[in-house]
Amino acid sequence: MAKKSGLTVREDLQALTLLGSKAEPTKQLEAFPNHHQERNYSVTLETGEFTCLCPLTGQPDFARISIEYIPDQLIVESKSLKLYLQSYRNEGGFHEHLTNVILDDIVKEIAPRYCKVTAHFNSRGGIAITVCATHTKP
Repeated sequence: MAKKSGLTVREDLQALTLLGSKAEPTKQLEAFPNHHQERNYSVTLETGEFTCLCPLTGQPDFARISIEYIPDQLIVESKSLKLYLQSYRNEGGFHEHLTNVILDDIVKEIAPRYCKVTAHFNSRGGIAITVCATHTKP
């Protein structure tokens, strides 16, 4: 069997339905194959535009989300992640719960060797909250 060049090949794109098309916010994460499984390397994805709602008051909460992971067999596709994070815009949830749910969903989709989700929520009522949730593959 010939060794892959390490670059994206047509087969990598077959499972991607959101990339290259207009799409609405969704809880659907998509992934493509990791051609460099022989080494550990980290991928960091960040956004300063995360919003959700306070579960009690319905007031908006704003956060900077950072997702760092070491891929195993799959890599998360960034547009699907953007749409996934946007899907929280009208949902209420405590910051601690949301951060852990995001981590759980990423782990479920791509089964990374390691993943850390850090959510830096802006100050409301004089208190800013930062939540870090981690996963390490056994």
